Amino acid sequence: MIQHIHDIHEACRSAGRPAISFEFFPPKTDEGDKSLLEKTIPALMQLNPDYCSVTYGAGGTTRDKTIQIVDRIQKDYDLTTMMHLTCVGSTRQELADVVADAKARGVKNILALRGDPPTGTGEWTATEGGFTYSSELVAFLRAEGGLNIGTAGFPEGHIAQTLGKHADWEFLAQKVHNGADFIVTQLFFDNEDFFEFRDYLTKKLGVNVPIIPGVLPVLSAKQTLKFVELCGAKLPPSFVSKLASLPDDEAVIEYGIEYATRQCEALLKSGVPGIHFYTLNKVRSTEAIVRNLGLA
Repeated sequence: MIQHIHDIHEACRSAGRPAISFEFFPPKTDEGDKSLLEKTIPALMQLNPDYCSVTYGAGGTTRDKTIQIVDRIQKDYDLTTMMHLTCVGSTRQELADVVADAKARGVKNILALRGDPPTGTGEWTATEGGFTYSSELVAFLRAEGGLNIGTAGFPEGHIAQTLGKHADWEFLAQKVHNGADFIVTQLFFDNEDFFEFRDYLTKKLGVNVPIIPGVLPVLSAKQTLKFVELCGAKLPPSFVSKLASLPDDEAVIEYGIEYATRQCEALLKSGVPGIHFYTLNKVRSTEAIVRNLGLA
């Protein structure tokens, strides 16, 4: 049954267990589509996730494919699937059309994001007739009605926020107070960053919606360095040293599984409502971590 994600977390909390969710991205090739739909998703569905999400390409470049994959998962597996939606490259009317299409297909959850500009276009700029900030998109979706709205949180502060992480967190709290139903965090590798972020939001700013940590299992050293550069996350020195000492990607994958398992264990012990796994459309690491945690 397709549900609101806030309700899923409430049911899991009542049952005394964390919610487990997976993120996928729309592939760029037909071969990638086939692999995702016929191999990756069926394999990860065996772990019985509570919900999943599908990203929205830079500049909205994967809009149609995003909705199609969300629709396919919900119909084939009767599994709640959240669609990402960004402000980039769209007018208010175009966003309204996307939302109408999504709702007609049974979508009940949207992650509202400002979004990044298409690769190579430089600084982010608003589209004429569109929105400048994700807070505007949150308010727009709230006015549309019938949707559970998620927003992104940055445990180390957004890379573009020049006023510092506390200012970034205060803007995030305002989005929640204006209608966001839950927060999913950007990737991070030091749990202390998450704990500081969560405590500031809940104890200082009065945020009381689910704050869901997003965890990325490392698949390659080069790819991980690229990710953290793009999002502004930092890598603990011991983590960097360990990656540098590993002989190949196979060893990196195994270390990534081990590291993420320990990271998730500590997060779950601290009482997080669930874990959102950035799968990168791969099965092995996410499957191993979920099984290591005894949550399959």
